[in-house]
Amino acid sequence: MRGAVTVHMNAPAMDIWNLVSDVRNTGRFSPETFDAEWLDEVDEPAIGARFRGHVKRNEIGPVYWTTCRVTACDPGREFGFAVLVGERAVNNWHWHYAFLPEGSGTDVTEAFRTIESPVLRPLELLGYVRKRRNLRDMRTTLERIKTVVESPG
Repeated sequence: MRGAVTVHMNAPAMDIWNLVSDVRNTGRFSPETFDAEWLDEVDEPAIGARFRGHVKRNEIGPVYWTTCRVTACDPGREFGFAVLVGERAVNNWHWHYAFLPEGSGTDVTEAFRTIESPVLRPLELLGYVRKRRNLRDMRTTLERIKTVVESPG
């Protein structure tokens, strides 16, 4: 399963990237992840850096922590991470952000992609419902980021 949402923001790509790539900001924007923190004495994004997010699934629960590993970290261009179970990724680029300068601003795309597996195929209907939710939440996240980066001073 995969999906993506793009929102144009009237701000430089690097400004938006700095906000998104500091996972401690996640709770300001995400409808589901209300807190996040770096792990292993890390305090900035880098490939392989781990962090954990405090999630309230579908904004109603259950509430749990997920551990993630940064998989893409190109300042001003992309930021992404995989959600882990133990040390193994359960999905790739869940969430992945791409920043493309466009005109006087930036097109910001948030995307997700789950690992495709024959074992998960019977859950496709549930996956459709989850995909719809992800797309709606990604738009909400991007619109909240847009409000911050386009605010004066």
